[in-house]
Amino acid sequence: MGALLWLLIPLTVGLTAGIWAWGTGRRTAGPPDRGTFDDLDRYQRMRTVLGNH
Repeated sequence: MGALLWLLIPLTVGLTAGIWAWGTGRRTAGPPDRGTFDDLDRYQRMRTVLGNH
């Protein structure tokens, strides 16, 4: 019986996560990110600044 209780933990967590995702509207992926190059530029600047220290 103890082993069955351990199986209930991941089942409960999975169901809770599914209900949360459904409730927050994360049913499908969002539109593609259009600011990819802006993100890349920001990442490169961050790497440059952190690389100098």
